[in-house]
Amino acid sequence: QESLVESGGGLVQPGGSLRLSCSVSGFALLEYLGIAWFRQVLGKEREGISCISMNDGSTYYADSVKGRFTTSRDNDKTVYLHMNRLKPEDTAVYYCATARTEFCEALVADDFFGSWGQGTQVTVSS
Repeated sequence: QESLVESGGGLVQPGGSLRLSCSVSGFALLEYLGIAWFRQVLGKEREGISCISMNDGSTYYADSVKGRFTTSRDNDKTVYLHMNRLKPEDTAVYYCATARTEFCEALVADDFFGSWGQGTQVTVSS
């Protein structure tokens, strides 16, 4: 069964750091896929913020997080989102999702498959 499970959220002060994890399982031909991170604030549209190719590790970032967030993967099919210099406006529920790698750069939520019902809450507040 295909599954993406997010973890690692929490409360952090502005300027702090947090690492989110996305455990990926059950997907065939994973090497043709990208794993993306999205975030959503209640009442707003889902925002794509990063994507990594599971084949060659190429990464893509939204301008809103470029230079502060990085995404990485390991051999155990876990994808990470390393968040640094966090700001209050980063507060959101964060989700991971997957699509064929060619959809990574555009980061359009409708192109991606994800649970969308779970996610992990990140709150940046003093």
